[in-house]
Amino acid sequence: ERFDGRGYPEGLKGEEIPIGARIIAVADSIDAMTSKRVYRDAMSLEYCRKEIEKNLGIMYDPAIGKVALDHWNEIVDMLMKLQTGRPKVI
Repeated sequence: ERFDGRGYPEGLKGEEIPIGARIIAVADSIDAMTSKRVYRDAMSLEYCRKEIEKNLGIMYDPAIGKVALDHWNEIVDMLMKLQTGRPKVI
């Protein structure tokens, strides 16, 4: 689903989308963009941040996306720790 209602499978819009799904949409996009794939290299953290920012209200809940952007340095720090093989902190 996309925040603007143009998503799949049901075309839910805004707050019709469960809160957990709206949170996962942002988190999954960050993971997908910053992970190396067979068909492409990982995108830069700066590119990822700009994509999240650009798509607030379109793909992502603007309030949830804003929280992610407001805590971007913490997210980056956690990604760096995970990529270096340090234990995950939950």
